[in-house]
Amino acid sequence: MPGETNLDTLLHTMSPELTAGEFVFCSFAHAHYGDHSELAPVVAVQEREGLTLVVPKAKADAHHLAYASVFRRITLNVHSSLDAVGLTAAFSRQLTAHGISANVVAGYFHDHIFVPVELAEQALTAIHELTG
Repeated sequence: MPGETNLDTLLHTMSPELTAGEFVFCSFAHAHYGDHSELAPVVAVQEREGLTLVVPKAKADAHHLAYASVFRRITLNVHSSLDAVGLTAAFSRQLTAHGISANVVAGYFHDHIFVPVELAEQALTAIHELTG
């Protein structure tokens, strides 16, 4: 199942959805994939400096973890191909025009955009504007 590559189709059918919950980015020096599974991470990235996990804010708070910002997640419900060109650029430009930062993660089926919690509704509206 390769997913959609046509940019016009992607933009008109991306069906952005603000998913439930708040998320934070936490970094763990000397940690590896599988560590800290009790935090129920939705994203894990191994970096030279350690393991970055995106976890529910409630889990981070319960474990007294430090984080800098709180985010909401917007999921684009279109099955975009990992080879698609222009989708990330299109919604990034749109969010930039509204002064909204975006941390983007591509899953196999969908793109996920982490935006500041206080701007989440505005970000969702801005992305919806692209669907024409």
